[in-house]
Amino acid sequence: MSPFPHHWLQQVLLSLLLVFSMASLTHAAETPQEVNGVQVLEAFDRQQSQKVDVAASIGDKKKHFIMFLLGIPLLILLLTTGAVGIAMGLFGKPLFLLHMILAGLTMTLALVHVIGGLVWCYPC
Repeated sequence: MSPFPHHWLQQVLLSLLLVFSMASLTHAAETPQEVNGVQVLEAFDRQQSQKVDVAASIGDKKKHFIMFLLGIPLLILLLTTGAVGIAMGLFGKPLFLLHMILAGLTMTLALVHVIGGLVWCYPC
């Protein structure tokens, strides 16, 4: 028989949750609540300009290499999905769930590839 009660783990977790919630409340009480709207907009504008600078600093060769690295697994997934579909259709294999999972992964990666291509190759 254990010397600890059965619910000791729950009690420890609840006490830790209480301690962390109290710490966050005291931290929130210490931070000033007065924030000027202009300061918020200036900070947002600085953050956006930094993001644009980082996006512009990626060279064309690196962009093309990233698109190539996205295209390799996309092509493999596409061929695998087609092969599983053919195995289902022609040979009657019970692979429907695998086919749907592969199709979902293929479409997701294709969507990422298209968005990346549009954003990098045809900027506004």
